[in-house]
Amino acid sequence: MNLFSLRRTPPSLDDLALDDFLPAKGDNLSSECLMPSVERPKQVFVRGQGSWLWDSNDRAYLDFCQGGGVNSLGHSPSAVVRAISEHAQSLINPGFGLHNRGMLNLAERLCAHTGSDQAYFLNSGTEACEAAVKLARKWGQLHRGGASRIIVASNGAHGRSLGAMSASDFHHVPFNDLAAMHAAVDAETVAILLEPVQSRTGVIPATEHYLKGVERLCRELGILLILDEVHTGIGRCSTLLAEQSYGVRADIVVLGEGLGGGVPLAALLARGKACCFDIGELSGTHHGNALMTAAGVAVLDSVQDKGFLHHVQEAGQHLREGLARLSHRYAHGELRGQGLLWGLTLSDDSAEALVKAALHEGLLLDAPQPDCLRFTPALTISKVNIDEMLLRLARAFSRVRTAQLQCRKGIAV
Repeated sequence: MNLFSLRRTPPSLDDLALDDFLPAKGDNLSSECLMPSVERPKQVFVRGQGSWLWDSNDRAYLDFCQGGGVNSLGHSPSAVVRAISEHAQSLINPGFGLHNRGMLNLAERLCAHTGSDQAYFLNSGTEACEAAVKLARKWGQLHRGGASRIIVASNGAHGRSLGAMSASDFHHVPFNDLAAMHAAVDAETVAILLEPVQSRTGVIPATEHYLKGVERLCRELGILLILDEVHTGIGRCSTLLAEQSYGVRADIVVLGEGLGGGVPLAALLARGKACCFDIGELSGTHHGNALMTAAGVAVLDSVQDKGFLHHVQEAGQHLREGLARLSHRYAHGELRGQGLLWGLTLSDDSAEALVKAALHEGLLLDAPQPDCLRFTPALTISKVNIDEMLLRLARAFSRVRTAQLQCRKGIAV
Protein backbone atom coordinates (compact mmCIF):
# COMPACT_ATOMS: atom_id res chain seq x y z
CA MET A 1 0.00 0.00 0.00
CA ASN A 2 1.25 3.45 -0.89
CA LEU A 3 0.98 5.44 2.33
CA PHE A 4 1.35 8.70 0.44
CA SER A 5 -2.00 8.05 -1.26
CA LEU A 6 -3.68 8.22 2.15
CA ARG A 7 -2.62 11.80 2.76
CA ARG A 8 -5.29 14.47 2.53
CA THR A 9 -5.12 16.91 -0.34
CA PRO A 10 -3.46 20.07 0.98
CA PRO A 11 -6.09 22.82 1.24
CA SER A 12 -5.90 26.31 -0.12
CA LEU A 13 -6.30 29.28 2.21
CA ASP A 14 -9.92 29.48 1.05
CA ASP A 15 -10.40 25.84 2.03
CA LEU A 16 -9.07 26.59 5.49
CA ALA A 17 -11.70 29.28 5.90
CA LEU A 18 -14.50 26.72 5.39
CA ASP A 19 -15.77 23.97 7.64
CA ASP A 20 -16.12 20.68 5.83
CA PHE A 21 -17.57 18.91 8.84
CA LEU A 22 -21.26 18.12 8.92
CA PRO A 23 -23.47 17.10 11.85
CA ALA A 24 -23.97 13.38 12.32
CA LYS A 25 -26.68 11.68 10.31
CA GLY A 26 -29.97 12.01 12.11
CA ASP A 27 -28.73 15.01 14.11
CA ASN A 28 -31.17 17.70 13.03
CA LEU A 29 -29.98 20.37 15.44
CA SER A 30 -29.56 23.78 13.83
CA SER A 31 -27.98 27.07 14.93
CA GLU A 32 -30.53 29.18 13.06
CA CYS A 33 -32.40 30.11 16.25
CA LEU A 34 -29.23 31.25 18.04
CA MET A 35 -28.53 34.99 18.07
CA PRO A 36 -25.15 35.67 16.43
CA SER A 37 -22.33 36.20 18.90
CA VAL A 38 -19.16 34.41 17.80
CA GLU A 39 -18.27 32.35 14.76
CA ARG A 40 -18.50 28.67 15.66
CA PRO A 41 -17.56 25.56 13.67
CA LYS A 42 -20.41 23.29 12.61
CA GLN A 43 -19.55 20.43 14.94
CA VAL A 44 -21.92 19.71 17.81
CA PHE A 45 -19.96 18.56 20.85
CA VAL A 46 -21.69 15.97 22.97
CA ARG A 47 -19.26 14.80 25.65
CA GLY A 48 -15.87 15.48 27.17
CA GLN A 49 -13.38 13.84 29.49
CA GLY A 50 -10.18 15.42 30.72
CA SER A 51 -8.35 16.96 27.77
CA TRP A 52 -10.65 15.46 25.11
CA LEU A 53 -13.95 16.40 23.49
CA TRP A 54 -16.14 14.27 21.19
CA ASP A 55 -18.54 15.59 18.57
CA SER A 56 -21.80 14.03 17.38
CA ASN A 57 -19.84 12.05 14.76
CA ASP A 58 -17.89 10.52 17.68
CA ARG A 59 -14.69 12.20 16.50
CA ALA A 60 -12.24 13.05 19.28
CA TYR A 61 -10.57 16.47 19.63
CA LEU A 62 -7.65 17.35 21.87
CA ASP A 63 -8.75 20.52 23.64
CA PHE A 64 -6.03 23.09 24.35
CA CYS A 65 -8.58 25.89 24.86
CA GLN A 66 -10.69 24.46 27.68
CA GLY A 67 -13.10 27.35 27.27
CA GLY A 68 -10.28 29.87 27.62
CA GLY A 69 -9.05 28.17 30.79
CA VAL A 70 -12.47 27.86 32.42
CA ASN A 71 -12.19 24.07 32.70
CA SER A 72 -9.21 24.18 35.03
CA LEU A 73 -9.38 20.44 35.78
CA GLY A 74 -10.44 19.46 32.26
CA HIS A 75 -13.81 18.28 30.99
CA SER A 76 -16.15 16.64 33.52
CA PRO A 77 -13.54 16.12 36.27
CA SER A 78 -14.69 13.52 38.77
CA ALA A 79 -14.27 15.80 41.80
CA VAL A 80 -16.49 18.50 40.33
CA VAL A 81 -19.02 16.03 38.91
CA ARG A 82 -19.32 14.37 42.32
CA ALA A 83 -19.71 17.68 44.16
CA ILE A 84 -22.36 18.99 41.76
CA SER A 85 -24.26 15.68 41.73
CA GLU A 86 -24.40 15.44 45.52
CA HIS A 87 -25.50 19.04 45.98
CA ALA A 88 -28.03 18.93 43.17
CA GLN A 89 -29.80 16.21 45.12
CA SER A 90 -29.70 18.07 48.43
CA LEU A 91 -29.51 21.84 47.80
CA ILE A 92 -29.02 23.99 44.69
CA ASN A 93 -29.86 27.57 45.65
CA PRO A 94 -31.43 28.37 49.01
CA GLY A 95 -31.48 32.06 48.10
CA PHE A 96 -29.08 34.97 48.23
CA GLY A 97 -30.17 36.01 51.71
CA LEU A 98 -29.33 32.67 53.36
CA HIS A 99 -26.07 30.93 54.25
CA ASN A 100 -25.12 27.59 52.72
CA ARG A 101 -22.19 25.27 53.48
CA GLY A 102 -20.54 25.63 50.08
CA MET A 103 -20.49 29.42 50.39
CA LEU A 104 -19.01 29.37 53.89
CA ASN A 105 -16.49 26.59 53.15
CA LEU A 106 -15.20 28.20 49.96
CA ALA A 107 -14.91 31.65 51.55
CA GLU A 108 -12.97 30.26 54.50
CA ARG A 109 -10.61 28.17 52.35
CA LEU A 110 -9.97 30.88 49.78
CA CYS A 111 -9.14 33.41 52.47
CA ALA A 112 -6.87 30.95 54.29
CA HIS A 113 -4.96 29.90 51.16
CA THR A 114 -4.62 33.39 49.66
CA GLY A 115 -4.07 35.44 52.81
CA SER A 116 -7.29 37.39 52.25
CA ASP A 117 -9.74 38.65 54.86
CA GLN A 118 -13.06 38.59 52.99
CA ALA A 119 -14.51 36.89 49.92
CA TYR A 120 -17.65 37.44 47.87
CA PHE A 121 -18.90 35.13 45.12
CA LEU A 122 -20.31 36.10 41.75
CA ASN A 123 -21.15 34.45 38.42
CA SER A 124 -18.44 35.82 36.11
CA GLY A 125 -15.12 37.60 35.98
CA THR A 126 -16.85 40.62 34.49
CA GLU A 127 -19.14 40.92 37.49
CA ALA A 128 -16.23 40.41 39.86
CA CYS A 129 -14.18 43.17 38.20
CA GLU A 130 -17.12 45.54 38.38
CA ALA A 131 -17.54 44.71 42.07
CA ALA A 132 -13.81 45.36 42.63
CA VAL A 133 -14.17 48.81 41.07
CA LYS A 134 -17.21 49.50 43.24
CA LEU A 135 -15.28 48.40 46.35
CA ALA A 136 -12.29 50.60 45.49
CA ARG A 137 -14.51 53.63 45.01
CA LYS A 138 -16.30 52.96 48.28
CA TRP A 139 -12.88 52.93 49.94
CA GLY A 140 -12.02 56.18 48.15
CA GLN A 141 -15.10 57.83 49.60
CA LEU A 142 -14.12 56.76 53.10
CA HIS A 143 -10.35 57.24 53.05
CA ARG A 144 -9.25 59.36 50.07
CA GLY A 145 -11.58 62.33 49.99
CA GLY A 146 -13.98 60.84 47.47
CA ALA A 147 -11.32 59.93 44.89
CA SER A 148 -12.78 57.61 42.25
CA ARG A 149 -10.34 57.56 39.33
CA ILE A 150 -8.91 54.16 38.45
CA ILE A 151 -5.82 53.70 36.30
CA VAL A 152 -5.91 50.66 34.05
CA ALA A 153 -2.69 49.26 32.59
CA SER A 154 -3.33 47.44 29.34
CA ASN A 155 -2.09 46.81 25.82
CA GLY A 156 -5.02 48.30 23.95
CA ALA A 157 -7.77 46.65 25.99
CA HIS A 158 -8.46 44.92 29.28
CA GLY A 159 -10.08 41.86 27.79
CA ARG A 160 -13.81 41.75 28.48
CA SER A 161 -13.49 42.12 32.23
CA LEU A 162 -14.91 45.63 32.48
CA GLY A 163 -17.83 46.78 30.40
CA ALA A 164 -17.36 50.35 31.57
CA MET A 165 -13.71 50.82 30.65
CA SER A 166 -14.55 53.79 28.42
CA ALA A 167 -15.96 55.74 31.36
CA SER A 168 -14.31 59.08 32.01
CA ASP A 169 -13.00 58.12 35.46
CA PHE A 170 -10.90 55.28 34.03
CA HIS A 171 -7.49 56.25 32.72
CA HIS A 172 -5.57 53.90 30.43
CA VAL A 173 -1.79 53.65 30.41
CA PRO A 174 0.51 51.26 28.50
CA PHE A 175 1.21 47.94 30.16
CA ASN A 176 4.75 47.33 31.50
CA ASP A 177 5.50 51.08 31.37
CA LEU A 178 6.30 52.17 34.91
CA ALA A 179 7.11 55.76 33.95
CA ALA A 180 3.68 56.15 32.33
CA MET A 181 2.05 54.78 35.47
CA HIS A 182 3.90 57.26 37.70
CA ALA A 183 2.90 60.13 35.41
CA ALA A 184 -0.78 59.12 35.41
CA VAL A 185 -1.39 58.99 39.17
CA ASP A 186 -2.93 62.12 40.69
CA ALA A 187 -4.95 63.22 43.73
CA GLU A 188 -8.16 61.82 42.22
CA THR A 189 -6.68 58.32 41.78
CA VAL A 190 -8.07 55.67 44.09
CA ALA A 191 -6.62 52.48 42.59
CA ILE A 192 -4.49 50.84 39.92
CA LEU A 193 -6.02 47.86 38.11
CA LEU A 194 -4.07 45.41 35.96
CA GLU A 195 -3.70 41.76 34.98
CA PRO A 196 -0.41 40.07 35.95
CA VAL A 197 -0.56 38.48 32.50
CA GLN A 198 -2.49 40.25 29.74
CA SER A 199 -4.23 37.17 28.35
CA ARG A 200 -6.59 38.40 25.62
CA THR A 201 -4.06 40.78 24.13
CA GLY A 202 -1.65 37.95 23.35
CA VAL A 203 -0.44 36.53 26.69
CA ILE A 204 1.87 39.33 27.75
CA PRO A 205 3.27 38.91 31.30
CA ALA A 206 4.16 41.83 33.50
CA THR A 207 7.86 42.06 34.22
CA GLU A 208 8.81 41.56 37.85
CA HIS A 209 10.38 45.02 37.94
CA TYR A 210 7.17 46.56 36.64
CA LEU A 211 4.73 44.78 38.94
CA LYS A 212 6.84 45.36 42.03
CA GLY A 213 7.22 48.99 41.01
CA VAL A 214 3.45 49.40 40.71
CA GLU A 215 2.96 47.81 44.13
CA ARG A 216 5.58 50.15 45.63
CA LEU A 217 3.87 53.16 44.02
CA CYS A 218 0.52 52.16 45.52
CA ARG A 219 2.05 51.81 48.98
CA GLU A 220 3.89 55.13 48.78
CA LEU A 221 0.79 57.04 47.67
CA GLY A 222 -1.70 55.16 49.85
CA ILE A 223 -3.88 53.92 46.97
CA LEU A 224 -5.22 50.44 46.25
CA LEU A 225 -3.72 47.79 44.00
CA ILE A 226 -6.30 45.61 42.22
CA LEU A 227 -5.07 42.49 40.45
CA ASP A 228 -7.39 40.96 37.87
CA GLU A 229 -6.54 37.26 38.14
CA VAL A 230 -9.56 36.07 36.20
CA HIS A 231 -7.24 34.32 33.72
CA THR A 232 -4.19 33.71 35.91
CA GLY A 233 -5.57 32.58 39.27
CA ILE A 234 -6.32 29.12 40.68
CA GLY A 235 -3.05 27.51 39.61
CA ARG A 236 -2.92 28.59 35.97
CA CYS A 237 0.55 30.15 36.44
CA SER A 238 1.81 27.24 38.63
CA THR A 239 1.08 29.13 41.86
CA LEU A 240 -2.37 29.50 43.39
CA LEU A 241 -2.32 33.21 42.47
CA ALA A 242 0.02 34.77 39.94
CA GLU A 243 0.90 37.50 42.46
CA GLN A 244 2.74 34.84 44.47
CA SER A 245 5.11 34.13 41.60
CA TYR A 246 5.93 37.86 41.44
CA GLY A 247 6.28 38.37 45.19
CA VAL A 248 3.64 41.11 45.36
CA ARG A 249 0.42 41.50 47.34
CA ALA A 250 -2.70 43.26 46.11
CA ASP A 251 -5.39 44.88 48.21
CA ILE A 252 -8.14 43.43 46.01
CA VAL A 253 -7.97 40.28 43.86
CA VAL A 254 -10.48 39.21 41.23
CA LEU A 255 -10.88 35.51 40.44
CA GLY A 256 -12.93 33.80 37.76
CA GLU A 257 -12.50 31.36 34.88
CA GLY A 258 -10.97 28.29 36.53
CA LEU A 259 -12.45 28.73 40.01
CA GLY A 260 -15.63 26.82 39.16
CA GLY A 261 -13.97 24.15 37.03
CA GLY A 262 -16.44 24.78 34.21
CA VAL A 263 -19.45 26.18 36.07
CA PRO A 264 -20.10 29.95 36.34
CA LEU A 265 -18.27 31.07 39.48
CA ALA A 266 -16.07 34.07 40.27
CA ALA A 267 -14.79 35.67 43.46
CA LEU A 268 -13.83 39.06 44.84
CA LEU A 269 -11.14 38.91 47.53
CA ALA A 270 -10.35 41.85 49.80
CA ARG A 271 -7.54 42.39 52.28
CA GLY A 272 -7.03 44.69 55.23
CA LYS A 273 -8.12 48.26 54.65
CA ALA A 274 -9.96 47.36 51.45
CA CYS A 275 -12.63 45.44 53.39
CA CYS A 276 -15.20 48.22 53.55
CA PHE A 277 -18.45 47.02 51.99
CA ASP A 278 -21.53 47.28 54.21
CA ILE A 279 -24.65 45.15 54.24
CA GLY A 280 -26.84 45.88 51.24
CA GLU A 281 -24.08 47.06 48.89
CA LEU A 282 -23.73 43.74 47.03
CA SER A 283 -26.47 41.51 45.72
CA GLY A 284 -27.12 38.85 43.12
CA THR A 285 -29.76 36.17 42.74
CA HIS A 286 -27.26 33.37 42.11
CA HIS A 287 -24.25 34.81 43.95
CA GLY A 288 -22.73 32.19 46.23
CA ASN A 289 -25.35 29.54 45.55
CA ALA A 290 -24.76 26.08 47.01
CA LEU A 291 -24.25 24.25 43.72
CA MET A 292 -21.61 26.57 42.25
CA THR A 293 -19.65 27.07 45.47
CA ALA A 294 -19.57 23.29 46.05
CA ALA A 295 -17.87 23.00 42.66
CA GLY A 296 -15.45 25.74 43.72
CA VAL A 297 -14.53 23.85 46.90
CA ALA A 298 -13.81 20.73 44.82
CA VAL A 299 -11.57 22.71 42.43
CA LEU A 300 -9.68 24.48 45.22
CA ASP A 301 -9.13 21.23 47.11
CA SER A 302 -7.77 19.62 43.94
CA VAL A 303 -5.42 22.50 43.15
CA GLN A 304 -4.15 22.57 46.74
CA ASP A 305 -3.59 18.81 46.76
CA LYS A 306 0.02 17.74 47.27
CA GLY A 307 2.05 17.87 44.08
CA PHE A 308 -0.64 19.47 41.91
CA LEU A 309 1.05 22.84 41.38
CA HIS A 310 4.39 21.11 40.87
CA HIS A 311 2.77 19.13 38.07
CA VAL A 312 1.49 22.38 36.51
CA GLN A 313 5.02 23.78 36.63
CA GLU A 314 6.55 20.68 35.01
CA ALA A 315 3.84 20.35 32.37
CA GLY A 316 4.16 24.06 31.60
CA GLN A 317 7.90 23.69 31.09
CA HIS A 318 7.35 20.71 28.80
CA LEU A 319 4.78 22.67 26.78
CA ARG A 320 7.05 25.71 26.57
CA GLU A 321 9.99 23.67 25.29
CA GLY A 322 7.86 21.93 22.66
CA LEU A 323 6.29 25.15 21.42
CA ALA A 324 9.72 26.77 21.25
CA ARG A 325 10.96 23.97 18.99
CA LEU A 326 7.95 24.32 16.66
CA SER A 327 8.28 28.09 16.61
CA HIS A 328 11.91 27.78 15.51
CA ARG A 329 11.14 25.09 12.92
CA TYR A 330 8.38 27.12 11.25
CA ALA A 331 10.06 30.53 11.70
CA HIS A 332 7.43 31.98 13.99
CA GLY A 333 8.01 34.50 16.74
CA GLU A 334 8.07 35.07 20.48
CA LEU A 335 6.73 32.61 23.04
CA ARG A 336 5.30 34.25 26.17
CA GLY A 337 3.63 33.04 29.32
CA GLN A 338 3.85 31.16 32.61
CA GLY A 339 2.72 27.80 33.94
CA LEU A 340 0.03 26.51 31.57
CA LEU A 341 -0.83 29.85 29.99
CA TRP A 342 1.20 30.45 26.81
CA GLY A 343 0.96 32.63 23.74
CA LEU A 344 2.88 32.07 20.51
CA THR A 345 3.37 35.07 18.23
CA LEU A 346 3.18 34.17 14.55
CA SER A 347 5.22 35.57 11.68
CA ASP A 348 2.03 36.78 9.98
CA ASP A 349 -1.70 37.18 10.60
CA SER A 350 -2.44 33.50 10.05
CA ALA A 351 -3.88 32.67 13.47
CA GLU A 352 -7.44 32.18 12.21
CA ALA A 353 -6.26 29.88 9.41
CA LEU A 354 -4.16 27.90 11.88
CA VAL A 355 -7.09 27.46 14.27
CA LYS A 356 -9.16 26.04 11.41
CA ALA A 357 -6.32 23.88 10.14
CA ALA A 358 -5.86 22.53 13.67
CA LEU A 359 -9.56 21.69 13.76
CA HIS A 360 -8.99 19.47 10.70
CA GLU A 361 -6.31 17.71 12.75
CA GLY A 362 -8.60 17.17 15.75
CA LEU A 363 -7.04 19.96 17.82
CA LEU A 364 -8.89 22.86 19.43
CA LEU A 365 -6.88 26.09 19.68
CA ASP A 366 -7.62 29.71 20.47
CA ALA A 367 -6.45 32.88 18.69
CA PRO A 368 -6.80 35.99 20.89
CA GLN A 369 -5.08 38.12 18.22
CA PRO A 370 -4.67 37.77 14.42
CA ASP A 371 -0.98 36.95 14.87
CA CYS A 372 -1.09 34.94 18.10
CA LEU A 373 -2.14 31.49 19.29
CA ARG A 374 -3.06 30.96 22.95
CA PHE A 375 -2.70 27.68 24.85
CA THR A 376 -4.77 27.12 28.00
CA PRO A 377 -4.95 23.34 28.49
CA ALA A 378 -6.38 21.62 31.55
CA LEU A 379 -4.09 21.96 34.55
CA THR A 380 -4.17 18.16 34.70
CA ILE A 381 -2.75 17.81 31.17
CA SER A 382 -0.28 14.94 30.74
CA LYS A 383 3.04 15.16 28.92
CA VAL A 384 1.75 12.48 26.54
CA ASN A 385 -1.16 14.72 25.53
CA ILE A 386 1.17 17.71 25.21
CA ASP A 387 3.30 15.70 22.80
CA GLU A 388 0.20 14.68 20.85
CA MET A 389 -0.85 18.32 20.64
CA LEU A 390 2.57 19.28 19.29
CA LEU A 391 2.30 16.66 16.54
CA ARG A 392 -1.14 17.90 15.51
CA LEU A 393 -0.03 21.53 15.68
CA ALA A 394 2.95 20.74 13.44
CA ARG A 395 0.58 19.26 10.88
CA ALA A 396 -1.59 22.38 11.10
CA PHE A 397 1.48 24.57 10.53
CA SER A 398 2.35 22.46 7.47
CA ARG A 399 -1.19 22.72 6.11
CA VAL A 400 -1.18 26.51 6.32
CA ARG A 401 2.38 26.80 4.98
CA THR A 402 1.49 24.59 1.98
CA ALA A 403 -1.68 26.58 1.31
CA GLN A 404 0.25 29.85 1.47
CA LEU A 405 2.84 28.57 -1.01
CA GLN A 406 0.10 27.38 -3.39
CA CYS A 407 -1.54 30.79 -3.23
CA ARG A 408 1.75 32.52 -4.02
CA LYS A 409 2.37 30.23 -6.97
CA GLY A 410 -1.13 30.94 -8.24
CA ILE A 411 -0.56 34.68 -8.00
CA ALA A 412 2.82 34.36 -9.75
CA VAL A 413 1.24 32.45 -12.62
